[in-house]
Amino acid sequence: MNPTFLVGFFYFEKMLNHKFCKLITIILFLFIGYIIYAADNGKSTIFFKLIDVLPFGDKIGHFFLFGLLTLLLNLALSFKSFKPLPILPLGSVIVSVLIIIEELSQVYFPNRTLDVKDLIADAFGVLIFTYIGFQIHNRSPYFKK
Repeated sequence: MNPTFLVGFFYFEKMLNHKFCKLITIILFLFIGYIIYAADNGKSTIFFKLIDVLPFGDKIGHFFLFGLLTLLLNLALSFKSFKPLPILPLGSVIVSVLIIIEELSQVYFPNRTLDVKDLIADAFGVLIFTYIGFQIHNRSPYFKK
């Protein structure tokens, strides 16, 4: 394997650690908040136009936005466990609760519809990116306690 690639990969892993990871998590959280605000108020954005062009764009967006948020939050929290159920990472639980609140809140907005398929895409994103996060966390020397 190319040594330059390995150096770049480990640099990327190091960047994902703590402060940088927390900053990116906050930025992604704010971006998702903006998307939710725009959708709740019926505002059109370039992001909505982009997902409208893609087949299943809405579901793909749900999968990746909430999946990436889960990955980054878990890494930022160093995969701290959820106390009542220690097998669950706290970041995954937090994102799951936010997803449920957001989806259920759509009942109160005339521009939105509660869609079970969105919840399924969100759940797959949380599960798959939790698994990816476990792999990064367990294999990277930068995330060891």
